[in-house]
Amino acid sequence: LLTDPASLAWLFNIRGSDVVHNPLALGFAIVPTSAKPILFMDNRKVSAEIRDTLSKIIEFHEPDQLEDEIKKRVREKAVLCDENLLPAYLADVIKQAGGKIEHGRDPVVLPRAIKNPTEIEGTKKSQIRDGVAVCKFLCWLDHQKPSAITEISAAQKLEALRASNAIEMGSELEEISFDAISAFGPHAAIPHYRVSNKTSLQFESDTLYLIDSGGQYLDGTTDITRTVAVGNPPKSAVVDFTLVLKGHIAIATTRFPKGTRGVDLDPFARHALWQEGKDFNHGTGHGVGAYLNVHEGPQSISKRGMEVLKPGMIISNEPGYYVEGAYGIRIENLVLVTEQEKLENGNVETHSFETLTLAPIDTRLVAASMLTDAEREWLNDYHVWVRETLLPHLSDDHERDWLVATTKAI
Repeated sequence: LLTDPASLAWLFNIRGSDVVHNPLALGFAIVPTSAKPILFMDNRKVSAEIRDTLSKIIEFHEPDQLEDEIKKRVREKAVLCDENLLPAYLADVIKQAGGKIEHGRDPVVLPRAIKNPTEIEGTKKSQIRDGVAVCKFLCWLDHQKPSAITEISAAQKLEALRASNAIEMGSELEEISFDAISAFGPHAAIPHYRVSNKTSLQFESDTLYLIDSGGQYLDGTTDITRTVAVGNPPKSAVVDFTLVLKGHIAIATTRFPKGTRGVDLDPFARHALWQEGKDFNHGTGHGVGAYLNVHEGPQSISKRGMEVLKPGMIISNEPGYYVEGAYGIRIENLVLVTEQEKLENGNVETHSFETLTLAPIDTRLVAASMLTDAEREWLNDYHVWVRETLLPHLSDDHERDWLVATTKAI
């Protein structure tokens, strides 16, 4: 018995709009071991084209028929249910019908998390499209007077650029993937801040601005955070930004044995901060869907990340640091777990991460003397990749010049 709309979306390759920012259609499904699956979904949501296509392999029923179908099918049978996702009412229906509940993880969760080649290819295409929009936004932001911008106007500008740029590149922005965290100065010190008309700050000089946002495209879901300088931030902000960057690079460049869990890698993102007696109070990374939920399990990089990381999983890499009342820093890219390989002189199979997100990292906030040669090389190589990938999609000379300047080697 499937009760998670994300599992229905993935298993039947359908999307909907019942949940804000997540392309889900509410419903349920019974998946027998040897018969057609039954999808219980409001008929008004399902187009004739989708119904004709899926009717070859599944049955459609209205949601009000779910209880009767459970009673009819489960007598003296075991029903696999995810206890974390099973409504108490449906548990009672199964028991009263003479069925036996077998608790286990939703069987769609793991295959959904391990992206297939089509999903990976689509995600990479969506990242280019999204990267161009973010690049245009950062260029625009850099050339505005701080007094002319508010947290809300900045978030609205980025959303508009995502939508218009997607059309220019032959696609469409279906939705934003979550309400943007558009946080200036002290608000950026609140990791999950949500701007409103009541709280929106006007920009001022000499601090930081953090923008955490993403888009839903038919071929992929994006999630990116950039922290940028507004004027001349204090030296402490530059030091802290560089410590966060070192943690970001540590995750991006790590190689890890087959069977490694997210909890095993989480300290890599914190090591540079720990050496200075600092830390951040959230996970380093969460799973991301393929035109699905921007937060997707079971994979994560965190102190609670007990799932083994497997090839095809997409995870965010987003260490941060926050100074209450002053500023907040977070640098987020999405990464893909690569196929295992055995190095020439190694004795175990290993994985690494392939970075997917394309957008400049603000080098005005980097203390180059704090970086090792390897870290500096990663940052410079990353910016070469960003520049060479995004530049062909920028037609405005002003934006092209800005991208070249902002991705210059340090």
